[in-house]
Amino acid sequence: MKNKISLVILLFAMVMPVAAQKKFTLEEALAGFGLRQERAAMPNWSEGDFSVSEVKDANGKPFRAQVSAMSADNRKALLYTNSKRVWRSNTRGDYYVYDRDSKKLAQLGKGLPESSLMFAKFSPDGTRVAYVSKNNIYVEDVNTNKYTMITKDGTEEIVNGTSDWVYEEEFSLRDCFRWSGDGKYIAYWQFDTSGTGWFGIINNVDYLYPEMTKFPYPKAGTTNSAAKLGFIAAEGGATTWLPLPGDPRNNYIPRMEFIPGSNTMFIQQMNREQNTNKVWTYTIGQDDLKNIFTDSDKAWVNTNDRIHWLKKNTWFTFLSERDGWRHMYRVSADGSKIEKITEGNFDFISEVGFDEKRGFVYFMATEDNFTQRYLYRAKIWGKGQCERLTPMDQNGTHSYRMNADCSEAIHTWSSTTMLPHTERVAFPKGNVIEVLTTNEKAQKQWDEMGLPKKEFVKTNSGDVELDAYWIKPANFDPTKKYPVILDIYGEPASSTVQDGFSTDGWHQYLASLGYIVMSIDPRGANTPRGREWRKCIYGEVGTLASLDVAMGIKNLAEKYSFIDKERIGVTGWSGGGAQTLNCMFRFPDIFKTGIAVAFVADERLYDTIYQERYMNTPQNNPEGYKKGSPITYAAGLTDKQNLLLMHGTGDDNVHYQSCERLVNELIKNGKIFYQISYPMRTHGISEGQGTSLHVRKTMADFWQKYLPAGAR
Repeated sequence: MKNKISLVILLFAMVMPVAAQKKFTLEEALAGFGLRQERAAMPNWSEGDFSVSEVKDANGKPFRAQVSAMSADNRKALLYTNSKRVWRSNTRGDYYVYDRDSKKLAQLGKGLPESSLMFAKFSPDGTRVAYVSKNNIYVEDVNTNKYTMITKDGTEEIVNGTSDWVYEEEFSLRDCFRWSGDGKYIAYWQFDTSGTGWFGIINNVDYLYPEMTKFPYPKAGTTNSAAKLGFIAAEGGATTWLPLPGDPRNNYIPRMEFIPGSNTMFIQQMNREQNTNKVWTYTIGQDDLKNIFTDSDKAWVNTNDRIHWLKKNTWFTFLSERDGWRHMYRVSADGSKIEKITEGNFDFISEVGFDEKRGFVYFMATEDNFTQRYLYRAKIWGKGQCERLTPMDQNGTHSYRMNADCSEAIHTWSSTTMLPHTERVAFPKGNVIEVLTTNEKAQKQWDEMGLPKKEFVKTNSGDVELDAYWIKPANFDPTKKYPVILDIYGEPASSTVQDGFSTDGWHQYLASLGYIVMSIDPRGANTPRGREWRKCIYGEVGTLASLDVAMGIKNLAEKYSFIDKERIGVTGWSGGGAQTLNCMFRFPDIFKTGIAVAFVADERLYDTIYQERYMNTPQNNPEGYKKGSPITYAAGLTDKQNLLLMHGTGDDNVHYQSCERLVNELIKNGKIFYQISYPMRTHGISEGQGTSLHVRKTMADFWQKYLPAGAR
């Protein structure tokens, strides 16, 4: 009887009248419907009381730049301008030092190539600045502006003070040098890329004859750059290389920092399989390399990005999944003791603030709803008990930007149906000081548009419960059948099913055409469901994900008659593109139409660090690579299916080579498909006038032609 009542309530909710949806174009949808959200003024906590508006150029006009860093005494500012893109980020440009007392503005690195300086940072005493230019490290006196090149062997193949392509992409490591605590030394990474395969991208667009860009890109199972750590006197001289054990091409050094106020380096070294993270310390002058702690896992481990040192550097914090959940631990400096700071059947998602003075760590977590995020705290020296600070009646996704002493934070809260609310809150209790934005007018504007809302549902793949959402068309009629477009990702790097506000114009536009737009987080997706959930896919990336997506939509189609089993489509970008292909090729009876964008067709073509982290090498796991790669199943595409491939020829991340190899395999098997290539566009396929709109218009046109919209 209970199930019948629930069904009646569900059907009643489905036919309740909603506000009439205003018609809109694709262009309006991609522009966010013209929604006028309020923007809260954010305090400049990280830069003290300095504002770049203080600075004037030689003509007395405001100097356009961003504050890169402040000296320890807060009297000098490093300003960054004229930035240029290096792969994903604008990490090179011009730097200036502004003296707040003398009002002097001085450019660094005069005489070096324009916009070539990277990662400038003050010495501890603020008298010098170090930076990288053209793969060498420089130190400049801020009073005389005299600079010295302290490394001299930097070339196209020898990289000092910054990283190679794969370290940036997969370890988010680009700034690769550090000042010692006393300011006498600079420790830095060096990458020797000479043994690595170099990938070439042909530019047929901008030149009369093709030009080629080449860069070192180690594909799964091939030779990495040789990475090592060394230190050099700030005035120059010989480099002393640290005696880290192991082959430098088959071990990684993803993190290194000086322990605060000291000349002791704290180093994280991973083996190539990335299932062991060895923590080393090395003190300049003592030549004493010690392995103080090791974290390991049968699958993979992650880097630790926010280490805190406690009680005069006698303890440090570390995140680990050693008990099946990601928790924060305190570890004694010699590694002899490891104790939990947080404990429970939940994951420590991310740190918000660390208040050593009052004894609390603040972090994001969720105990029951994996689509939402809340603020918790735990005592640094407690026994693992955790306390939720976000009010229990505020369901949704929360974020907190906390100041340095953890006395205040800017708190933003939203859900799929509620625009962001922003307020200042005081800690340790989280009391509201001031409401900054409510978005009341924008909320009314949003509601009056009559757009269908994102709803969360549960589905199953066998006995595994999965989170999913759908956006139904306006004027939805549950007695009719609708086509479904599944937009998926499905790899360990991210997740898609999140309960936070988004204008989500593309999905809303598709829903307005008469589609149910859905997403499902399969096993292995980066959600806070514990170690086993995330790592059960080890060695078989792509296999379980596509199975879960297929079984998940099949389960929903059996539960809800308004899902048209004959009109189910699937799409995804990057890893999601790979899973789209796996779904199309492996489950042709379920998926009728697919659009795969910037996809990996063969896992052997992607980089070492990402692919081997989850799969080991192709040499050690040939069967796993075969099972997870869509190209293996290309012959499974049927005449009743419709497939569109989209890829940028200038993609430095997932190479166009991946698309060409799949195309070759499809042709070999006599398969009919559709393809569009975007000349010299990178992984996001966004460069060039009109590109982003063209991508979406092409996709919308394909859906309407081959997965007819609307109720039946």
